[in-house]
Amino acid sequence: MSENQNSEVNLREITQKTLWPVMNLEVAESQMSFVAPNAHSIAEAHFSDYAWFRGIFYGDQPVGFVMLYVDREQPRYFLWRLMIDKNHQRKGYGFQAMQQVIDHVRSIPEAVELETSYRPGEGSPAPFYYKLGFEETGEVLEGENVLRLIL
Repeated sequence: MSENQNSEVNLREITQKTLWPVMNLEVAESQMSFVAPNAHSIAEAHFSDYAWFRGIFYGDQPVGFVMLYVDREQPRYFLWRLMIDKNHQRKGYGFQAMQQVIDHVRSIPEAVELETSYRPGEGSPAPFYYKLGFEETGEVLEGENVLRLIL
């Protein structure tokens, strides 16, 4: 994926300079049960053969984090983590970032779908994913409902 520097929101590789600012981003307290802290996700990504991750930036300011599980052999593409900092929510940054993530997965020749999952409950991100075109699969993975977007 070319890093889209033309839009207000862009996805960037996390560097030594941006590591701490991205790790210090937090969701609202009521959302903490829905997503792991970025430091945990970044550490996990470094020990996974299947992780693709980026910081989400608005201009030069880090506002979030996204991570995909990418297995080109199966092929399987799964939105593993998505978070927007509590101070930057409801500004459209997550939606713009997800459109770029979807475009990235669509650019992979063997990709036909993108999956994700969510934990049901008040404050669940399910309505957000529905707006992006994801649909319920009826599957449950580790207590989370699985969604699928046909590409």
